[in-house]
Amino acid sequence: MLKGILTVGGWTMASRVLGFLRDMLIAASLGAGPIADAFFIALKLPNLFRRLFGEGAFNAAFVPAFASTLTLDGRAQARALAERMSTLMTLWLTLLAALGMVFMPQVLHVLAPGFTDEPIRFGLAVEMTRITFPYLVFICLTALISGVLNGLDRFAAAAGAPVLFNLLSMAALFALTPFVATPGHALAWGITLSGVAQLLLVWIAAARAGMPLRIVSRPRLTPAVRLVLRRMGPGLVGAGVTQLNLAVDVIIASLLPAGAVSYLYYADRIGQLPLGVIGAAIGTAMLPLLVKQLRGGKPLSAHRTMNRALELSLALALPAAAAQAVLAWPIISALFMRGAFGELEAAATSAALTVYALGLPAFILVKAYVPGFFARGDTATPVKVSIVIVVLNLALNLILTRYIAHVGIALATGLSAWVNVIALAWILRRRNQWRPDRRLRRRLPRLLLATLAMTAVLVALRMAIPEPVGSTARLVALGVYVAAGLATYFGLAQVLGALSLGDLRRRR
Repeated sequence: MLKGILTVGGWTMASRVLGFLRDMLIAASLGAGPIADAFFIALKLPNLFRRLFGEGAFNAAFVPAFASTLTLDGRAQARALAERMSTLMTLWLTLLAALGMVFMPQVLHVLAPGFTDEPIRFGLAVEMTRITFPYLVFICLTALISGVLNGLDRFAAAAGAPVLFNLLSMAALFALTPFVATPGHALAWGITLSGVAQLLLVWIAAARAGMPLRIVSRPRLTPAVRLVLRRMGPGLVGAGVTQLNLAVDVIIASLLPAGAVSYLYYADRIGQLPLGVIGAAIGTAMLPLLVKQLRGGKPLSAHRTMNRALELSLALALPAAAAQAVLAWPIISALFMRGAFGELEAAATSAALTVYALGLPAFILVKAYVPGFFARGDTATPVKVSIVIVVLNLALNLILTRYIAHVGIALATGLSAWVNVIALAWILRRRNQWRPDRRLRRRLPRLLLATLAMTAVLVALRMAIPEPVGSTARLVALGVYVAAGLATYFGLAQVLGALSLGDLRRRR
């Protein structure tokens, strides 16, 4: 599992670094005005559907079924299952994309109701979202083939595909801007083109792994296909609770003054670095392994796998959250404060990042707990939990935004995530499907102590170092903070026995 986590995490880190470069260019070009708000809606809508239908519901249902078929019935039957599912997904997603493009104004009336009072911003959002919506088809099929690769214990191509998303987005911003209405339109075209490129990459990787997939002319609803489809329904909510909460956030943010959508986007992008590198990597590598251990009659191995995943999640999530909370202003000002993105925008975004950081450990722990349900074929229980979470998030949004505007959205999301993770852990514990082992109980207080020490060092440095002036000086100061935080945390964690770097080296 650790090897898979390192592979996925490494490629995700590369993608996130490129993503920061892309966002720096977007901030300098678009700032946080109407064009930026419209583009971020155009980016969020297909990504929401992608995470629900592609990564969320589909992975929750398909990866366990594919891994079980591969283990019990062999590669031929597993490939047949993947081809039938790819055909059904192609038909369904193409229809969904076509309807979405036709009825995009009506869709945005629901998902961005605050834009309707501003015809220019609403018109830009409709145009850009129509350009990006076909991305949904390509990226969901990419998620399907990525599930095949993960089931084969091949993680590199699927984890590296998002690198193309960032590269092509930046290339489109430079190459297409002179030929389209706004830089936002150029970015929208880059997103759709990146979907084609990512699909091509994972298909070639699957073919090289001996699993070339093709579209079958008459897909059969075999028992395995029906099982995947049945599990996809509850998986839409169960695995996609975070995305549903983000959709609520977008709706509420659209009702706030111009710029709120952009502030939350930039803050969320910083939070997505540890969430993607840690949370997504752990969830991706953990699910097929848990399925194989449980199907192979090794419940104790599955128990150890889950505890080690939780231990690694906490070891990386706790310091990441503390550092983001303390360093919100240095991070945002160093990365984004240039061009059209000024001090006012940086202050509003850093306030949202500070609050987002409070919920970061919960976002990551959800990624570690949910596979404990999916590996057992249980996609219904997370649905029951997530219904409560979505309602709670909506209620908190409506209350908190009245007092702290867009920061209230970030706070509501974080509080809801903590309720979600506590509920999932309690249910697994009550069913005797998970309990914290002695190693996890012993190391958690030591991880907390190392995190507190790192936080104290960062606070002291912030008080000692004068506010830097200029982009280069801000980046240098941020580098000093990061280096000091890393040295303090990992050094003390090693001394306290909270982490063993030797274990990591031996398991690479």
